[in-house]
Amino acid sequence: MVTRQESSLKKTTTQLSYLPRSLKLTWEAAPVWTITWLIMLAVQGLLPAAVVYLTRLLVDNLVVFLDGGPDWANARPVIILAGVMAAALLLTEILKGLNEWVRTVQAESLQDHLSSLIHDQALRLDLAFYESPAYHDLVEQVSNEVMSRPLALLENSGSLLQNGITLAAIALLIIPYGLWLPLVLILSTLPALAVALHYNRRYHHWWKTSTPDRRRVAYYHILLTHSSIAAEVRLFDLGHHFKRLYQTLRLRLRHERISWLRRQGLAGLGAGILAVISAGLVMVWMVWQVAQGLATLGDLVLFYQAFSRGQTTMRLLLTNLGRIHSNGLFLANLFEFLQLQPQIVDPPQVQSSPARLTKAIRFQNVTFCYPGSIRPALHNFNLIIPAGRMVALVGSNGAGKSTLIKLLCRFYDPQQGRIEWDGIDLREISVSGLHRLMTVLFQFPVPYHFTAGSNIALGDVAGAPALSDIKTAARNAGAHDFITNLPYDYDTPLGKWFANGTELSGGEWQRLALARAFIRQAPLVILDEPTSFMDSWAEVDWLARFRQLTQGRTALIITHRFTTAMQADMIHVMDHGQIVESGTHAELLALGGRYAQSWTAQMQAAHQRTEAPQANGHHASAPWV
Repeated sequence: MVTRQESSLKKTTTQLSYLPRSLKLTWEAAPVWTITWLIMLAVQGLLPAAVVYLTRLLVDNLVVFLDGGPDWANARPVIILAGVMAAALLLTEILKGLNEWVRTVQAESLQDHLSSLIHDQALRLDLAFYESPAYHDLVEQVSNEVMSRPLALLENSGSLLQNGITLAAIALLIIPYGLWLPLVLILSTLPALAVALHYNRRYHHWWKTSTPDRRRVAYYHILLTHSSIAAEVRLFDLGHHFKRLYQTLRLRLRHERISWLRRQGLAGLGAGILAVISAGLVMVWMVWQVAQGLATLGDLVLFYQAFSRGQTTMRLLLTNLGRIHSNGLFLANLFEFLQLQPQIVDPPQVQSSPARLTKAIRFQNVTFCYPGSIRPALHNFNLIIPAGRMVALVGSNGAGKSTLIKLLCRFYDPQQGRIEWDGIDLREISVSGLHRLMTVLFQFPVPYHFTAGSNIALGDVAGAPALSDIKTAARNAGAHDFITNLPYDYDTPLGKWFANGTELSGGEWQRLALARAFIRQAPLVILDEPTSFMDSWAEVDWLARFRQLTQGRTALIITHRFTTAMQADMIHVMDHGQIVESGTHAELLALGGRYAQSWTAQMQAAHQRTEAPQANGHHASAPWV
């Protein structure tokens, strides 16, 4: 029993510790609005006490007025105090409307601030996090649940200090003084009801018409956080570009919402003033009743108390304590996510990034296991990629070819061994500097749902390539012809996420990704299955130009197709994380090993197809078997 109590106390203490951290987040998002909110909270907390004090003064002066007779000298303090009380009630109504507006501005600012924190954290975390189911669970919880939780936690805490009143309590208390009084209260709320209905309809209309933009914001969010494109976003340094697109659209949507909310607040303020005037007139009537002897002084005090907030203090306190607990649970996910630390970081003393590759890239006794795996993807792996040469890696699925790329891009670090760039360990080069040295076509091309031209330009966001450069890259990748046949040429939106988009085939997306890789003039070109989605004719056309495209640069190609591997200066055959054969195409055939066996099997299959009716038009470019 003691253990459970201690555990409960520890949880409560932990959840209460989120309060100052939430205040810090709110302050960072909107310091001016946070100060405004705190001042308003203090004033709203003091107003009930001030009204109670004014009630006492009013009652005391009313007694003097009644004892001294209905003359101006005795009536003047009563009238002044009644006016001050009306002003206090009016101030309460004004602060209520202002508080709603300030709260919304804070919430919008805080949502953008939290989105920025989440995006920055997602971009700095290693690729290993994206391959963990627990990470995706945490991101889902953070993205969907905690955007407004810090502000809600503060609001719940602030509500503990304030009193509330309800229309039902007012009606129950004032019915004995006249059945028409509840009717007056109901009529006094009709303007506010009309304002709410009108602006609810306007909000619904805005919500429907802004759906495409809000979905586009969600798409930018996916680009910044989704695992399928995490590698390419890092390699081409697209994170800040996508984040800028996200923030620009979010800012416009935020301003639109705040604009109509401001108009709603002003209209609601007018309706609130009418309600206060109605209440003031009823109060004057009640004072007159007392003055005429039709009601007692106690009746007057009770009538006023019907408008006080004391009746609901305890209920609000209990309700908000429950909400603080709930919000604290959700905030635990946010703070857990923000505390994750990447393992791939720049060294304390960074080597100056090489401008080019002059000697070779060298893998020396590299061993690597993926997180959570006990089987090495690479084991005592050794490889030399000479500068200015084209090297091909072939092998069956799971041989470790794509793992080699991830290590070379330093998405992971090996557990043993080292990878060198002209003798410099990759871990001594800044991650961003290393990525600028290479351009990569990953195994599964990313279909960015932008225009065709933008898809290519993303390969060199920092360089802001001109249209002529984009077209040159497209021609080099064999993409120019199909792009010019699109409805709007290079300005054609691609994909089906948004209106007027054109979907591409797998081969067309791949050629677009090739163009994106070629537009970056990096000394190292890495292509993972560059022709896997291409048909035979497109492959032949592209291979005819491939040598020219990589002239003067070092190229590493991972492929299952012999027609692609044959273009390389050196072919390495991988199996179970090791290189088992190396040589040119002719040398490997003469060796009679795995490469030659697979080549023979492919040629036999191709020969059988040529003997059959050539309905499919395939030639000898079948993959490695």
